Amino acid sequence: MKKITLLLALCLGLGTGYAQKVKEAEVPAAVKDAFAKKYPGLKGEWEKEDGNYEAEFDGKVDKKEVEGSVLISADGSILETEEEISTGTLPKGVSEYVTKNLGGKKIGEAFKITNAKGEISYEIEIGKDEYLFDNNGGFIKKIDKKEEKEDDDDKKKKAK
Repeated sequence: MKKITLLLALCLGLGTGYAQKVKEAEVPAAVKDAFAKKYPGLKGEWEKEDGNYEAEFDGKVDKKEVEGSVLISADGSILETEEEISTGTLPKGVSEYVTKNLGGKKIGEAFKITNAKGEISYEIEIGKDEYLFDNNGGFIKKIDKKEEKEDDDDKKKKAK
C-alpha cells in the first residue's frame, strides 16, 4: 500500500496540494457512494487533498483482485482512478522504451491511470524511479521524486 500511496501522490501531486488523512466518518456521503458504486464491497483508506478525497483500496471486486486508488471530488465525481496491472498488459511502447533507454531493467510495478475524461496513461516503477507513459506507451516523463517532495514541503508550509 505504501507504494500505491507514493505512486498516486506522484501522479496527482504534480498539480495538486498536500494531502491529509481523514476518517471515513469525515468523508461526504456522495464521495463514499461514488466509491462504493465503483468498488463494491471494498473499504478505502481516505485522504483529503485540495478539497477532493482519495481512497486507497485493496481487495476483490467481481472476483477480480484490485489494488489502487481513486480520487473523487466532494460532489462524488470520480476524477481519476489508478489500478495496479500486470507488466504484461502494458502497451508495447513501454517495454520498447525500457529496453532502449533503461538497459532493459525489470519493471517492478505497473499502474493504469484513467482520468475523468476516460483518458488512459500508464505509470511504471523501476527500482526507485517512476516513469509516465501515454495510452499508446509513448514516454511522457520521468517523475522526479525530489522535486515532488519539495513541492509538498512548500505546500505544507503555506497551509500553516
